[in-house]
Amino acid sequence: MASSIFSELRAGATTASAEETQALAARLAAELPPGSVLALHGDLGAGKTTFVQGLARGLGIQESVTSPTFAILALHRGAGRILVHVDAYRIEGGRALEDLMIDEFLTPPWWVAVEWPSKVADWLPADALHLEFSHTPARRHHLRLR
Repeated sequence: MASSIFSELRAGATTASAEETQALAARLAAELPPGSVLALHGDLGAGKTTFVQGLARGLGIQESVTSPTFAILALHRGAGRILVHVDAYRIEGGRALEDLMIDEFLTPPWWVAVEWPSKVADWLPADALHLEFSHTPARRHHLRLR
């Protein structure tokens, strides 16, 4: 993972628009190996779903991506790939996520993006990539890979 996108995200990146956030995510998608789990930390409106939209595009998935807040998870398929988008805001603990049989959807090649990962921290694999999303005083989005 020596790619410049990883270095850029570790240093922190600021985007001025949804399009810039999506483009950054698409660049990351091009470098993510199959089986990657992304834990997306940040407040409401920090750009997590916008990031997942770009991630999907970068994986060759053309379908519309919205937050699965009430459905909890959504599967997005395209280009022979599966993106599992999880919004854990309304659940407590990884056991609840396991009860949704998420493992049944993890047919290679797959990637998982989890919003509100602190709710399912016990489910996240040790090698999950954690991205912090925040707002700058100028109302831009800031992303940092920790």
